[in-house]
Amino acid sequence: MRLRNVKGKESIISNSDYVVKDPTKNKGNWNKLFNNDNEIYIEIGMGKGKFIIDNAIKYPNINFIGIEKYDSVMARALQKLEDKNISNLKLIIYDAFKIDELFDKEISKIYLNFSDPWPKARHEKRRLTSKQFLDKYDKIFKDDNIIVMKTDNKELFAYSIESLSSNGYIISDVTLDLKNDNSNITTEYEEKFRNKNVYINRLVAIKLKKNN
Repeated sequence: MRLRNVKGKESIISNSDYVVKDPTKNKGNWNKLFNNDNEIYIEIGMGKGKFIIDNAIKYPNINFIGIEKYDSVMARALQKLEDKNISNLKLIIYDAFKIDELFDKEISKIYLNFSDPWPKARHEKRRLTSKQFLDKYDKIFKDDNIIVMKTDNKELFAYSIESLSSNGYIISDVTLDLKNDNSNITTEYEEKFRNKNVYINRLVAIKLKKNN
C-alpha cells in the first residue's frame, strides 16, 4: 500500500519509541526487547496500523510486531499511537522479502491481511503465500507454523490455499464471507470493504513442527 508523502514523516518515525530503528540487531532476542517471554505475533504489511494496535491493546500478554515497507504508511500508523502507551507493541520498517534477517525461530503467529495479490504470473514469488515466502517463514517460527490470512481477492485466496497445502500446511477455519463480530479485529481496508458489501475471505493455516 502506497500513500502520498507524509509531511514530517522522518521526525515522526525517528522520535517514536515504537519503531525499532535497527531491527536486525534483535534477531533471536526479541523477547529481551519486550522484557518478557510472551509469545510474539507479527503482521506483515501492517498498513496504517489499526489491526496490530487493536490486537496489542486487547491482548496485553502477547507481544505484537507490525512490519511495513513504506515509511509514509508507517507515519500514518504512528499518528494513531500519539496518545497511547502500549508496552507489548513494536513496529518495523523493512522489506518483508528479507524477513528471515529479522527473526530466528521466535515467532508464534503470522497475520497476512489484505496483502498485495501480485496478479501477474511473473510476480508470483512476491506473493506473501508463495513458496519463497513460506520457506522463509519456516526459519522464523518458534513452534508450529500458524498463519492467519484475510483478503478480498478471490484469486489470491485460491492460490494461497493451494500453495499452503502444497507446502505442508493444514487449512482450517475457511470462510468466504467473514462476518464482523467481537472476535474479529478489523483493518482499515476491511472496514472500507464492508461498507461496500465486499466479501472477505479468511483462513487459518497450520504446519506442525514435525513437518518443518
